Amino acid sequence: MKLDILNTVVSRRRFLQATAATGAAAASGLGPVPIAGSAAADAKTAAASKTVITKNVCNQCPARCGIDVYTTDGRVHAIYGSLESPISNGKLCPKGYLGAYLLYDPDRFKGPMKRTNPRKGRNEDPGFVPISWDEALSAVASRLQNLRDKGESHRFALLEGRGWGATDAGLHGTFGKLYGSPNVAIGHSATCADGGKKAKLLLDGNYSYNAYDYANTNYMLVFGASFLEAYRPYNNNLQVWGHIRTKSPKTKVTAVDVHWNTTISAADRALLVKPGTDGALALAIAHVILTEGLWDRNFAGNFNDGANQFKAGETLDPAGFTEKWTKGLIEWWNAELKDRTPKWAAGITTIPEGDIVAVARELATTKPAMALFERGPTAHSNGVYNGMAIHALNALIGSMYAEGGLMNQMGVPYGRLPAKSEDFIDDYAKSDERKRHPRVDLVKKEWLMASNQSQAVAANHLAGNPYKLDTILFYMTAPIYSAPEARKWEEALQTMFVIDTSPFPGEIAMFADLVLPDHTYLERLQDAPIYPFQGWPMTTLRVPAVKPLYDTKVYGDILIEIGKRMKGPMGEYYRALGSTENILKHIAKGFEEKPGDNGVNSFESWQEKGCWYKKPYLWRQVRGEFFEWDGAGYNKPMKPEEVKTKLLKTASGKFEFRSSYVQDNEKYAAYINKALGVPVERVGFPQWIAPQFYGGGDLHFISPKVPLQAEGRAGNLPHATSIAQPVAGGRKTVYLEIHPDTARKRGIADGDRVRIKSSAGSIEAVARLYQGVRPDTVILPNIHGHWAQGRWARQSRLPTGSASEIIVNKSEPISGLAAYYATKVTVERV
Repeated sequence: MKLDILNTVVSRRRFLQATAATGAAAASGLGPVPIAGSAAADAKTAAASKTVITKNVCNQCPARCGIDVYTTDGRVHAIYGSLESPISNGKLCPKGYLGAYLLYDPDRFKGPMKRTNPRKGRNEDPGFVPISWDEALSAVASRLQNLRDKGESHRFALLEGRGWGATDAGLHGTFGKLYGSPNVAIGHSATCADGGKKAKLLLDGNYSYNAYDYANTNYMLVFGASFLEAYRPYNNNLQVWGHIRTKSPKTKVTAVDVHWNTTISAADRALLVKPGTDGALALAIAHVILTEGLWDRNFAGNFNDGANQFKAGETLDPAGFTEKWTKGLIEWWNAELKDRTPKWAAGITTIPEGDIVAVARELATTKPAMALFERGPTAHSNGVYNGMAIHALNALIGSMYAEGGLMNQMGVPYGRLPAKSEDFIDDYAKSDERKRHPRVDLVKKEWLMASNQSQAVAANHLAGNPYKLDTILFYMTAPIYSAPEARKWEEALQTMFVIDTSPFPGEIAMFADLVLPDHTYLERLQDAPIYPFQGWPMTTLRVPAVKPLYDTKVYGDILIEIGKRMKGPMGEYYRALGSTENILKHIAKGFEEKPGDNGVNSFESWQEKGCWYKKPYLWRQVRGEFFEWDGAGYNKPMKPEEVKTKLLKTASGKFEFRSSYVQDNEKYAAYINKALGVPVERVGFPQWIAPQFYGGGDLHFISPKVPLQAEGRAGNLPHATSIAQPVAGGRKTVYLEIHPDTARKRGIADGDRVRIKSSAGSIEAVARLYQGVRPDTVILPNIHGHWAQGRWARQSRLPTGSASEIIVNKSEPISGLAAYYATKVTVERV
């Protein structure tokens, strides 16, 4: 809801901050400024005006931070974290304050555009001309209808990136079902973090990210998660870091990575691991926990005689151990762990044996504790097994669903949509002919266990395997810049009809035949349920801070309007939906029966507060017993079948060290055996699989996220790119971090221009000699290298291309996650 208040109601501190920030931005000359002039002049003008504070949600990472957007005379001049939001708590990360620069980006599309130049390429001007929304939407609907009339609806694909909720990505599944295409939508999860989700699915039965009780933990073992750079929710991580590092006892942190970044610099112990070997480290930690008798007996169980029988190299009789909430521990020990000593792991990871032993002891004895990981360990050919080895530590130390441990996110009690899609499926969409066509990314066919393979779409289309696409629509994703072997997309998009929905002139738009520009987030009305946070359910709402500056349209309404123009029941369904606003009003009815802790019980109160949430998390494991919240505390004991239904969703209802999900599925077991060479009888165990590397080089090439990256959205934000690489010191240039010894052997000096080459291609960058990176590894964050996106993005000439252009397009076979960190390159002075 917009709150109209006199300036005298706005705190003097916030008002001066807002006007001073605007004046400083104007003085910098780095971007368009909504309110120009000195702070004194702004204050004089605003004194006779009204300031409006609107609840919105930041769009610059997945965190879903609630924001207060300050506007005066219809112009945004300040953004702050909302005190109503349990995530932002009145605070923001450095990216959050830059939203106005996206709103007032002078290079934004001003309305729907049609291409007039049939030629496509980096150096081709699309020749865009403006068209009306009716012409644009009718053109898309007509094209889709023609494909459907020919029985070729499968040749339409919709690729989605970071969706937000019921009113954007939440519409995609129904659109594909009613239209009759298996390719609506192909998600971005295989270029994000599917490796971690699949690892957890195999062990605890939940295909999801975890929520974490950071505030109450006393030990964190962080594997490649960039906790203080990009791990979700980043803003809240910064806040909780201040708490856990100053409370008594202080939370101790061990960080595992391949170079010194902000997280590893702030940790108590830094372990620079050889790329792709995190799983070996985790297995050795598990070995020490067991051989030294440090496992959590309340959760995992114990030997029948009470004596610790775990001894390196010796097998055990499973009958001598009674498990509680785990299954397969002794089998795992016999098959894998008994030989995974710290000495063995030191030889693989290059981490000293003594450090491995010390970390294992700390993790198991400093309770409560947790082990967390993200793409660092999983973006390799052995990624899921690396993730399984790390996640298994949480069961050994009893952290699953415990205070100070980890859990799964609860869903939001949304109300029903205005219409039931099942009532509008016609015979065409139901036909067996529709089911005959596989997805173009070959998920469930060649990629038997993956959820998505968006990085395979370009090559599959070019090869006509399984068929060639006719039309493709992009929402919140730009694989032409971010996918491995990104240049392959430039070739593929020349032979498709391309529809882009970004409000910005990015690389995809330069190949687009139609541009249907979305609003920027400060102009949107849109829901955004949160990513896993602290377990309890929460959803947020973007309320437009200003009226749309240009002739743009919120993406959900674009899709609904296309649907309305389709023939038959499909068109009837979307006419029944009406609009995204109508959807939001319907789903908000769910809050009437379950009002939020902040009093939100309607669409109107949701607009006013900007979020709905309901504390606490409903379940907790305490010393090996599960309890449910009864309104006063965790007092209601849970039955094993309840734990299985609500928490540990495996076949056994336990944390499975021998995963029945794959071990008891002949197809999956045979697939893993073929893809990774794992013996069929061992596929279910967390285990060491040596990583494979590609590209033909001698140096590991890693492209990590950094705080100001905003998942690629910051490329045209000069304030962000100017401080994009805080450790290595990048400004307009993002440096290639290279160890001094490695550089010296190649005749490279600090500041030299170098060529980075793999079998996929080459780009050039500036070398920064940095002792904080492993000698066998080079680091290049993927921020610059744009050839489109806007005037400031194009001004950054180095690197000469996206880091993704030289990353070989290989994927981890179980999850389908792109092996972003499995490329090896050569580096030479230019």
